[in-house]
Amino acid sequence: MKKFITVIICVFSVLPVLSGAQEPIKADGPIRIGDVLTLNQCIDIALQQQPALIAAQYNSKASESRVGEAQSAYYPQVNVSGGYSKIKSLPSVGVITLPGGQSGTITFSPNSIDQYMGSVNLSQTIYDFGKTPAQVRIQKLNLDASRSDIDVTRMQTILSVKQAYYGVLQSQKNLEVANETVAQFSQHLDQAKGFYEVGAKPKFDVTRAEVDLSNAQLNQITAVNALRIARVMLNNALGLPDAPEYSVEDSLTYVKNDVTLSAAIETAFKNRPELQAADLRIKASKESIELAKKAYLPMVAGNATYSRVSTNDTSFRDDEWNAGVTVTIPIFNGFLTRHQVAESTALFHAAQANFDVLRQNVILEVQQAALNLRASADRIPTAGLAAQQATENLEIVNGRYAAGVGNPIEVTDAQVTYTNAKTAYTQALYDYNVAVANLNKAMGIR
Repeated sequence: MKKFITVIICVFSVLPVLSGAQEPIKADGPIRIGDVLTLNQCIDIALQQQPALIAAQYNSKASESRVGEAQSAYYPQVNVSGGYSKIKSLPSVGVITLPGGQSGTITFSPNSIDQYMGSVNLSQTIYDFGKTPAQVRIQKLNLDASRSDIDVTRMQTILSVKQAYYGVLQSQKNLEVANETVAQFSQHLDQAKGFYEVGAKPKFDVTRAEVDLSNAQLNQITAVNALRIARVMLNNALGLPDAPEYSVEDSLTYVKNDVTLSAAIETAFKNRPELQAADLRIKASKESIELAKKAYLPMVAGNATYSRVSTNDTSFRDDEWNAGVTVTIPIFNGFLTRHQVAESTALFHAAQANFDVLRQNVILEVQQAALNLRASADRIPTAGLAAQQATENLEIVNGRYAAGVGNPIEVTDAQVTYTNAKTAYTQALYDYNVAVANLNKAMGIR
């Protein structure tokens, strides 16, 4: 047992070193050192911290601003401009006629003038035959689609957290089995040494026990590293790569799920945000066709301008204003409008085809998730029974060897069978819970 305790200490003494290599987040962060987090708590943290979700939310805000940009055409446009010029004439000489018919010259001194100019222009679209309302409708549809994109990212975030969370639990249980295996082989080594010292067992038993213990210790180190990696993946799913040390609540259990395939597909068609976003983009594409066609129509706009020009000579000032209505009628633009209409029509049909592709992918995703769920559910009772039988077999073999009637090969085989059976049962539970998470995501359950 002393050797076993030494091995355990050596293996787990590395954990603080690796955890210390990361700089923990602030004490007032969403996770504190020593917290025990449930699955729902992890999901809540990820929904607040995950950068991908934050990016999707800002993209939606950008779409919201584009609605305002389209609506700006409803309002008047006011522009103010101003300028300053300094005008300076060059020295010049002129010829003048003096009394008596004689001529003479006169020199004009340079003159400097400061000129100030300012104007205010007001323009307002009076009627554009529905171009602005169409543009606003398109941007509103795109805004709704971007909000559905947030739901898509949110659901993917939840699925990633669940997968990583169950991965941590799986790695913890595998490490527990690895620790049990090391303890069993350490005890077997002590027994083999005792039998050898009294001449009841050959040296082979001791050597075989030492080899088994070394292999078990290697598997233990692998299990420790797998747990570290699982925790790193969970931290990444939470959006907190530098999270402090915490624990997770064990929820790797079997809860029967009786959803039928037809009901799952019907639920997916109603709930999947990808389908909702694609449908909204089809509507936006259809509106884009109508908007492109409106380029054939005229536009009526009103404008008014007031301007003033003055100089440093206060006796001079020029004020003027004008107002009018402009009608712009497109005659020929090199077939630009025609090609824009054709482009919008093609994009509309592409959006419809993409919707059909997405719908088929949703059906496939639901079918795969439902089949995986059924298969993993069927494996759990068998895997549980195998683990129970392997445990009983290991107890019998250990008892036989302790009584001096067994052999080390039986012990090794029984221990390997036990380890594999326990690992397989844990894998079955992991697969089932992940399958449930995948099915919920495929059905669009938020």
